[in-house]
Amino acid sequence: MTTSSPPEPAASAPAAHDAAAQGGRRKGRALVIGGSLGGLFAANLLLARGWDVRVYERAADDLATRGAGIGTHHELFNVMREIGITIDETIGVAVNRRMCLARDGSLVYETTLPQTMSAWARIYRPLKALLPDRCYRPGTALTGLQEHTDRVVATFSDGSRDEADLLIGADGIRSTVRAQWLPASVPVYAGYIAWRGVLEESAMPPALHAQLMPNYSFGLPEGEMMLAYPVPGRGEDVRPGHRGYNFVWYRPTDQHTTLRDLCTDAGGHCHGESIAPPLIRPELISAIRATAREVLAPQIAQVVELTTQPFFQAIYDLESSCVGRGRVALLGDAAFVARPHIGAGVSKAALDAIDLANGLDAAGGDIPAALAAYDVRRRRFGARVVERSRWVGGYIQYHNTPRAQWPGNIMPFSPEHVLREIGAPLAQIRELHAG
Repeated sequence: MTTSSPPEPAASAPAAHDAAAQGGRRKGRALVIGGSLGGLFAANLLLARGWDVRVYERAADDLATRGAGIGTHHELFNVMREIGITIDETIGVAVNRRMCLARDGSLVYETTLPQTMSAWARIYRPLKALLPDRCYRPGTALTGLQEHTDRVVATFSDGSRDEADLLIGADGIRSTVRAQWLPASVPVYAGYIAWRGVLEESAMPPALHAQLMPNYSFGLPEGEMMLAYPVPGRGEDVRPGHRGYNFVWYRPTDQHTTLRDLCTDAGGHCHGESIAPPLIRPELISAIRATAREVLAPQIAQVVELTTQPFFQAIYDLESSCVGRGRVALLGDAAFVARPHIGAGVSKAALDAIDLANGLDAAGGDIPAALAAYDVRRRRFGARVVERSRWVGGYIQYHNTPRAQWPGNIMPFSPEHVLREIGAPLAQIRELHAG
């Protein structure tokens, strides 16, 4: 692929973080619903530009305990630098070599694609630390919103209310903002799940460590995809000996029978289409480990075997019909959710946030005009990201469907394509920023 400029360039000079502290003029008041990555990106960027910001997060606990390994992109780091966060060797683990292993453990294909693999918490912690405590209210869930010509009013689970010039929905795939504002825009199950887990580097036998730890490893059973790569360890530690080895294993799964069974605990209670890892029945963990031994290379199967608490997540597509109108905007997973294959979830949230902040600046105080323009730009980009992720993951989704019924936009199932396209640099994906 030809290399071209990134889809959403970020300014290189760090901004003063709290314009009010610098004596700057307040530009308006913003309520950010959702204190995860997208919300923190938006809050920090707007705060630095002189906005009065309040973040409302429904969870009361520390979100840094959530999440797992992630791929990164230069565009993500550009936005972090814009906020004033230093990017250095502690941001993740550098990986250069990608290798695909056959069922017998032999090397099928290898290529070089430099990438930094990080952890969700490694991005979250500096963003959260940068936001003043007065701007963040945990344990407060949105229950309603009302739009007016000159303001938006939000009500919360504790009976409180707040009003502002702008409300930003950054509350994830199950967004309360989107559910009230765009009830017809809902996540659609993609037909497969991802089993995940992180093995501590110190728990890897020496022979396994030598073969896998420096590399991004792939396994491609028919109709499935296994990825495994090094990530920061506990406390986001990137020192050798203290890292982790993360795996993500995509498997076709029927939504109405198998997925419901997977989400049913030992007491017979079905938790819907997700379940907390400790509640996954032990026999399901034993079964996935047995399947790993049957279909994966011995080296990768051993990673699954040694991981203490494998868990899974259902994979969805989400395309919102609108992401900006009046005085309400959506960003990150509240707006569009792409399958994880292109590794752009966190980067997209950052790019949404800086696009919104820059657009508000350019509009000179005309919030409805800024959001109308934001809607055009981010829906175009979001739709392309979703379509790209469908192209990469289509052969998993349609594996059990007769080939004649497959849509035409599915990536060829070959090690060459998979190793080249998974987590490819955004700047090299032409359709993400063409026209």
